[in-house]
Amino acid sequence: MPPPIRIGVVGAGANTRGRHIPGMRAIEGVEIIAVVNRSRASSERAAQELGIPHVHDTWRDLVRDPAIDAVMIGTWPYLHCPVTLAALEAGKHVLTEARMAMNAAEAHAMLATSRRHPDLVAMIVPAPFTFAVDPTVTRLLAEGYLGELQSVDLRVSGGFLESGGPLHWRMDRDLSGLNIMTLGIWYECLLRWLGPARSVTALTRVAAPYRTAERGARRAVQVPDHVEILAEFPPGAIARLHVSAVAGLMPGPEVWLFGSAGTLRFQQSGSRLFGARRGERELQEIAIPEDQRYSWRVEQEFIGAIRGEEPVTHTTFEDGVRYMEFTEAVHRSAAERRTVALPLLDRALYHPSPGV
Repeated sequence: MPPPIRIGVVGAGANTRGRHIPGMRAIEGVEIIAVVNRSRASSERAAQELGIPHVHDTWRDLVRDPAIDAVMIGTWPYLHCPVTLAALEAGKHVLTEARMAMNAAEAHAMLATSRRHPDLVAMIVPAPFTFAVDPTVTRLLAEGYLGELQSVDLRVSGGFLESGGPLHWRMDRDLSGLNIMTLGIWYECLLRWLGPARSVTALTRVAAPYRTAERGARRAVQVPDHVEILAEFPPGAIARLHVSAVAGLMPGPEVWLFGSAGTLRFQQSGSRLFGARRGERELQEIAIPEDQRYSWRVEQEFIGAIRGEEPVTHTTFEDGVRYMEFTEAVHRSAAERRTVALPLLDRALYHPSPGV
């Protein structure tokens, strides 16, 4: 039997309850031993409902608990960086929910701290939207299915404008930082296929400028609910990313990849992939055998990495820095009405030299 791995949970939200805790408990030798939420009462309710034996008053107390080997962070983004830094400095492995951080500076701080503790696993919950097709798309691109990539078209819509709805945490910059809807998650998917973008030009819009927060307070909304982006990807391909919560009946979510020799289309509904080569008249669905579909195994990968059985592939802190830099570049471009080059910050952190 492998040695036990004892996990403490900071923020037992829906994804943590629905996926991570059951996933961890399905692995031999893994125990969920402590939890902390925003209040003592909420922590005690979570402990009782989830069968977790210990409750802490604050996340700092949980991180300092010597009985805990790894910290699982299920909070909103505003706590991802401080909890991660404290946990790594306390000698704990870290699995943090996406979105990685509030901004690129926090993401870099998390990456730098993780590199000072190479014996600890630092992992982000990955974007799952394209899991089923990732191996096939990556293979087709490597085989030259598209020829030279010319352009990319991403379309994601949440439906018609709901101007009277409450202020969700994703709309609250104090809780979500510079993250915009599912933009960073979709960009992470493109990263797996294409690598990082070189530049960003963006326009954003807040269609519903005020919403009702807790206790009925009227709050200004700073996080956009509509964004249009032109980005440059290697080897000079132009990408159009359209992510909106107000574009009712827009097709998608879907991604089109256009190349000199072929076209690929990913349709999120049903995780379907279509393609055609030069000379063919229409797209045909590309069958993906079950044994070639990547599926959700986040908890297994995290524990496997802690036990030295496998590396982290979905998603590293380096990947997180890249998508947080892209997210911040979109914010800067829209605010300053200019094209923003990537990467933003220290290139030594962004592109580490061999052995770092």
